[in-house]
Amino acid sequence: MKLSIIIPVYNEESTIETLLSKVLSAKLPAKVDREIVIVDDASKDLSYDKILKFKTALDKKISTKVIRHNFNQGKGVAVVDGINLSTGDFIVIQDADLEYDPDDYQKLIKPIMDRKTDVVFGTRLKNYPLKLFGKNKTPLVSHYLGNKFLTLVTEILYQRKVSDMETCYKMFRREVIKNITIHAKRFDFEPEFTAKIIKKGFRIFEVPIKVKPRGYAEGKKIFWKDGFVALWTLIKYRFVD
Repeated sequence: MKLSIIIPVYNEESTIETLLSKVLSAKLPAKVDREIVIVDDASKDLSYDKILKFKTALDKKISTKVIRHNFNQGKGVAVVDGINLSTGDFIVIQDADLEYDPDDYQKLIKPIMDRKTDVVFGTRLKNYPLKLFGKNKTPLVSHYLGNKFLTLVTEILYQRKVSDMETCYKMFRREVIKNITIHAKRFDFEPEFTAKIIKKGFRIFEVPIKVKPRGYAEGKKIFWKDGFVALWTLIKYRFVD
């Protein structure tokens, strides 16, 4: 069996090397191989150079596929391109900014391998309470509250309980995405994917994960307007395919 790790990248030169090292060293269940699929979305910094250096250093020891867009097309396109290039039995989406820890792969894949579900979301909110003050206060409170709101909208529209619809960590069997067409260009991938798998009848199993939230100073790329796009996406795909 094989796990395909899809990594969309855009201007992540400060984190990409550390992230790829973590992906490479993350423990997986016995008899599960890893395939790393990196999609550079026309980065303007040294991200692509560092990706190629990583691939060369592996020297075919682990299946690693790299593609680069000629122009920036958005995370949604990068993720879909990565999925289409992958060959694994299982697929997981991995952001390149170190917010999410690849050490959580084992927790994510276990319910799928135990045949409890075909889709697992890594939920941040169970280990990430809202803190308005102090040393560890929540960065970008508006994003935190926006995610809570969009998750509530998901529950109301689709009558399914989820705690973190916007999480990057979505792991699933290849068959889940086989007959689903994703039109998302940017960060609307999360709500569109969630909406469509629910409508297909798949149950979402959630496991708590570790998270290190970052702010705009560290390179966060999602903005308030993306929240309105996500809301519209949830409403739209409730009624159309």
